[in-house]
Amino acid sequence: MSRNPKSPAPTSTKATRASIRERSIVLVGLMGSGKSTIGRRLAQRLGMRFADADDEIERAAGMTISDIFARFGEAHFRDGERRVIQRLLTGKPLVLATGGGAFINDETRALILAGSLCIWLDADIPTLVDRVGRRSHRPLLKDRDAGEVLRELAAIRNPVYAEAHVRISSASTPHDHTVRAIMEALSQWNS
Repeated sequence: MSRNPKSPAPTSTKATRASIRERSIVLVGLMGSGKSTIGRRLAQRLGMRFADADDEIERAAGMTISDIFARFGEAHFRDGERRVIQRLLTGKPLVLATGGGAFINDETRALILAGSLCIWLDADIPTLVDRVGRRSHRPLLKDRDAGEVLRELAAIRNPVYAEAHVRISSASTPHDHTVRAIMEALSQWNS
């Protein structure tokens, strides 16, 4: 776990637990970093609602993300993604898993950083390749080598993800280890 050097200093566990439920926790990172799986477990552990931005986008659009990309393009998708995330973050605090590209959008990133605690789930390329290989719904991987795409995305996106308030390693260990690392970071976080 590492904190962004511009972030406030840690505070007591009791104060953090009382205040953490007052703001949303947003998970960012590359596809396959475990945002949805870890987010569900984290929300359960904190007694907060969980939402997956991709699921919410599909529900709002009435079509899959792959269909949105194919029919309207990435720019249209990113605009809808920003609006859905804004709606989710203006409601009751929750744990929100975002799509891999959401935090790259300047407006979406500013919205997330201003109103929530943002956690970057950082995983190495072999772990990501293994995880994304288990599912075939990712439009950016269509007809391409997953390792090559993920290396390209990491080179562009990791410097932006580094703006998150907290960075947590999402290794190829059981997801509960990552949830524990997040809980430890939250116990040290000054809201």
